[in-house]
Amino acid sequence: MLLKIKLFLHDAVRRVDPILLLSTVALSVISLVTVYGAVDNFGLSKLRMQFAMAILGFLLTFVVANLDYHIIVDRLWLPLLLFSMGILALTLVLGSTGAAMETSNRSWLTIPGIGVAIQPSEFVKITFICTFAKHLSVVEGRINHPKSLIGLFLHAGLIVGLILLSGDLGVALVYIALVLIMLFCAGLHGGYFLAAAGIVVVAFPFLWDFMASYQQDRIIVGFNPSLDPVDRGWQPLLSRQCIENGGLLGVGLFGGGDYEQLAASHTDFILATVCEKFGFVGGFLVIGTLAVLVVRILWIARQANHDYGAYLAAGVAAVIIAQTLENVGMCLAILPTIGLTLPFVSCGGSSMLATFMLVGMVHSVRAHRPSWRIRE
Repeated sequence: MLLKIKLFLHDAVRRVDPILLLSTVALSVISLVTVYGAVDNFGLSKLRMQFAMAILGFLLTFVVANLDYHIIVDRLWLPLLLFSMGILALTLVLGSTGAAMETSNRSWLTIPGIGVAIQPSEFVKITFICTFAKHLSVVEGRINHPKSLIGLFLHAGLIVGLILLSGDLGVALVYIALVLIMLFCAGLHGGYFLAAAGIVVVAFPFLWDFMASYQQDRIIVGFNPSLDPVDRGWQPLLSRQCIENGGLLGVGLFGGGDYEQLAASHTDFILATVCEKFGFVGGFLVIGTLAVLVVRILWIARQANHDYGAYLAAGVAAVIIAQTLENVGMCLAILPTIGLTLPFVSCGGSSMLATFMLVGMVHSVRAHRPSWRIRE
């Protein structure tokens, strides 16, 4: 019995890609150390929650890595799609802005009985990537046909539309980015991308009127925080000040003071906290590790050629790229503040667990690609 358990655990560990695992471990450790160093400001509850989410996240990674993604996607793509639309629609009706939120986003759903609030759009990233990858594999070879594009547009549009209706522009942009990257990887002709860019330019004035006033202010001030330094531009400017204050090596684990005045310094602006405490070196380590993670995911996607596992991995890479670029940009006060977490580093249960599961899917792609399957 013990021998069987040992062999099972051995095979389970072999299905996990070492580079992906080490990258996520490094990012999680940086996150925990940063939160520990700021515990007097963040609170002990944040440290406990982040530690618990990291442990649970790694467990979920191993579980997902050992599931054959072919079986999950082939058998469950329709229930996954219906779940995605259903949970987002339910959030529109019963959702709330979450604790201590200053926006009108209805992005959070409280689980009855236990009172825990989750952000469904984070977990829908997993189900959407699965269903969209399956859809791309079905139309592979004829993706540039208008009929195929209409179906793909409706598939993506339903999900993105529901998220936009909730008011969460930041998350909606991540979904748009992953759709575009997955379409590019599936071989969509460049002319369609140019046409889409032209439509966006023409439609932008109408989209602008659709946005809430606080979203418009975020965009305008986001590109130039100095226009409103005491209100909308205060956070990004203070974030940049934290980064500058850290210098090359930072002020130390328990040092710093600027981050204590920064709202969301444990979530959206966690990079500013890292840089103030550990300097340019700490910030470079975070961004460099995320870059290694993305490159490895894209390599796995490349190796999974002619299989929808490639689209799965590309979608996960797109999520990490989009969130990292936007998060770093808003921390440097060069992009609008639209409320996106830094993968594996920011505090946040929904974001943390969903990202671990996304990377778990990439582990599964590597382990269960037919030519890579572990021989018994």
